[in-house]
Amino acid sequence: MSASPSSSSPSDPSGSPGSSGAPGVSRGTSRRTVLAAGLGLAAATAGPAVGAPRAVAAAPAVTGSKVRNLTGPAETGGFAAPWTDLGIPARCPDGSMLFVCGDTFDGAGVGGPDWRAPVALRASSPSLDALVVDGSVGGSHAVGLVPEGHENNTTAIPSDVFTVGGTMYMHLMRGVLYRTHHSDFWRSDDNGETWQYLCQWPGDLYGGQFQQKTYAVADDGYCYVLSSVFNREIASDLLLHRVRQDRLGDPAAYEPWGYANGAWAWGNYPTSVTGRRRWGEICFRAMGGGYALTWLNMDVLSMRAQFFALPTSDLFATPEQTMIVPTTPGHETGNAVASPYGGFIVPGSTSDDFHIAVSQWYDNQNYRVMQYRIDGLSA
Repeated sequence: MSASPSSSSPSDPSGSPGSSGAPGVSRGTSRRTVLAAGLGLAAATAGPAVGAPRAVAAAPAVTGSKVRNLTGPAETGGFAAPWTDLGIPARCPDGSMLFVCGDTFDGAGVGGPDWRAPVALRASSPSLDALVVDGSVGGSHAVGLVPEGHENNTTAIPSDVFTVGGTMYMHLMRGVLYRTHHSDFWRSDDNGETWQYLCQWPGDLYGGQFQQKTYAVADDGYCYVLSSVFNREIASDLLLHRVRQDRLGDPAAYEPWGYANGAWAWGNYPTSVTGRRRWGEICFRAMGGGYALTWLNMDVLSMRAQFFALPTSDLFATPEQTMIVPTTPGHETGNAVASPYGGFIVPGSTSDDFHIAVSQWYDNQNYRVMQYRIDGLSA
C-alpha cells in the first residue's frame, strides 16, 4: 500500500491516519514477502540488556498438530468473511469466544470486495476441543468494529483483545500496513458487539516501540504490557509497562520498567527486557500462576514461546521453545506450516494443553486462521 500522510487527532478516532515515516510494504507483497525472507536466515545475535546475562540456547523443538481451520469459505463464508486473518481469541464475559480478525474480504479472495478491519467472529462454545465459529458481530455480515474507511489504503490492525471482569478491551494499530501513524484503544461492555473509543498513542512513541502492544491480565490489579515496533523488517526492543486495570484507558497511567542507576525499577525510562530482534505478532498472557509469551520470530522464521514466573523475570535467561516451523505449500505436517504468522494463545490453554491461533497467507485463496495444538512445551 501507499498513502498520503494525513493527521488524526485524539478527539477524532475515526480520522484517516497517515504515514509515520517508517518504510512501507505493499499489501500485495507485505506479509508474504517479509515472511518468505525469513526462511533460512541465520539466527540474529543480540547482546544482553544492562544487568542481564546472555541469552541461553533455545530449547529443542516441540511438536504440534493442526486441529482445524477456524476461518475460510466453508467456515466463515456465511458471515461474509471467507478471507481473513489474525483471529486474536478472547473469552467474553458471557463465556463465548471472540476472534478479532484483521483485514477481511468477501468475494473470490484477498483483495476482493467489502474490505473491513477489524471484524469479530464468535464461537458460542469456548471449549478447546470444539472451537467452531457459529456467529459474528453483525450477524450474517461481519461488520467493521470501529470506523475505518480505508482511505488512502489505511487500515486498523488489532494487536490484542482481552477481558477484565465484565469489560473487553481492544488495541488497534492504525495507518498504512507497517507504517503505524498511531495506535488506539477501545472497550466493549456487551461481549464485543459494540465498541467505545478510549485513547490513543502516537506511532513514534519510544522510537515506534510502543506501536504493537499485548496485555497480560494479572491477579494483582495490574495489566502488564509488552510492546514493540509493528514492522517485521525493523529490529525492535521489547518494552514492558504496567497499568492498573481501572486505568487502562489513561495513557498517563502506563508505568515503564527500566534499568537506571544500577537497578531495574518501575518508573525508569523503559529498557528492553530481551534481545533486540525483528518481531512479528506478540502475545503475552497470565497462565497457570505464571506468564506465557509467544511471538512470530522473523530471524530465523518460527513461532516461539517462553514461560516465566513474573512479568519482570529475566527473559534473556528464559529458554525459547520453538512451536511452529515454516515449510512450503503442500508439505505441511505436524507443526510445519506454510507462511505462518500470528500465533495468539487461545484462552483455556495450559502448558500441557497449549493451543494457538495461527494465520496463513501464501496466495489469495490461502488466507486463513487455524487452530494448532502444541505438545511437549516445558513450563
